Amino acid sequence: MFDLDKWQEILGTMRRNKLRTFLTAFGVFWGIFMLVLLLGAGKGLENGVLKNFGSAPNSLFISGGKVSLPWQGLQPGRQVKLTNDDMKAIRRQIGDVELIAPRNRLTGEYTIERGAKNGSYQVFGADGDFFRLNGEKLAAGRLISPLDLLERRKVIILGERVRKVLFGDEDAIGQYVKVRGVSFRVVGIFTTTQNNGRNEERAYTPFSTFQATFNQYNQVQLLVLSTRDGVPVQVLSDKVRLLLAGQHHFNPDDAQALQLENTEEQRKRFLGLFTGIRLFVSVIGVLTLVAGVVGVSNIMLIIVQERTREIGVRKALGATPWSIVSLILQEAIVITGVSGGLGLLASVGLIAAARYGIEKTGAELPYFDRPEVNPSVAVTAVVLLVIAGAVAGLIPALKAANIKPIEALRAD
Repeated sequence: MFDLDKWQEILGTMRRNKLRTFLTAFGVFWGIFMLVLLLGAGKGLENGVLKNFGSAPNSLFISGGKVSLPWQGLQPGRQVKLTNDDMKAIRRQIGDVELIAPRNRLTGEYTIERGAKNGSYQVFGADGDFFRLNGEKLAAGRLISPLDLLERRKVIILGERVRKVLFGDEDAIGQYVKVRGVSFRVVGIFTTTQNNGRNEERAYTPFSTFQATFNQYNQVQLLVLSTRDGVPVQVLSDKVRLLLAGQHHFNPDDAQALQLENTEEQRKRFLGLFTGIRLFVSVIGVLTLVAGVVGVSNIMLIIVQERTREIGVRKALGATPWSIVSLILQEAIVITGVSGGLGLLASVGLIAAARYGIEKTGAELPYFDRPEVNPSVAVTAVVLLVIAGAVAGLIPALKAANIKPIEALRAD
């Protein structure tokens, strides 16, 4: 039940000891502020890293390497070069593959021209599935179609940054650009956040057109595969290694013959790292909070000592032990609850302001994006504050309740 006299007494005690109350409350404020702020910043870091991943979470990137082990009379040192036949064999013989896409590139950067405007960019050959696996998003036009590949059409998809340089505010779709003197018709524009957006400084032509135009017949520099639902990428990786070992005659245990990049494993490692960071931050924050709560408890003990005579008079006049305990407990809960609540509001407000500023200005911070506070963290923090307040006041309250009136009246 709400007792107005008791609350007036609690507030009066705080007013009489403003500095002591402030310093005590600041410990709790700082503990909850740092805990929530660090967790929000950690979430922003996690979002930024995952944003730069971009590619499908169940994909496998394969490129040729150099044989390092002798095998069936063949010497090491041979270069493994993937071919169109490898792609066909994987598609035909490994049933766990959902999508498979090749990609080749011209070595270095090439000038893409449009009239008097030009720029140096990376030029690739790929198909429509490569965009789905690698994470590029279509912003305008269309992706590379099966007919583009079948008829070896001279079409091209530009990154947004390439489009801005060559076309400015003009519509690029249907216009023509030149790569090494060969004209390509622009059919699509893509965007991506990978590599902090620098991957938009690229252009893609149909894979078959690229091979024929730039003399890379039957060469595949990179293959990207995705697995069917429920199949671990590592299972697919082992099958592909075994198949290509037979195709190119190298020891299946030769780790350097192929370069395999398992995005599922990479993502798991990063998520495990961030779980560790969250745990570390939580421990630091909780310890800081505990230090603040201990401070509150010590102050309450001092208050009980100062008010020993007063408590003795109360008990002599018939006050119950519970009324004494509730008085001390409520004062401790008020200090921890109010200061902790202010710390929670300040940290959430700071994180929200930082996120608003980033989104409003369009700033692209490396490996940092959308800092946020998990609602469950905020709820847990509030519950912890109530418990902490009760714990901080419990020992002083019990000490006050056990004071004998006659001894209290004799106290100085």
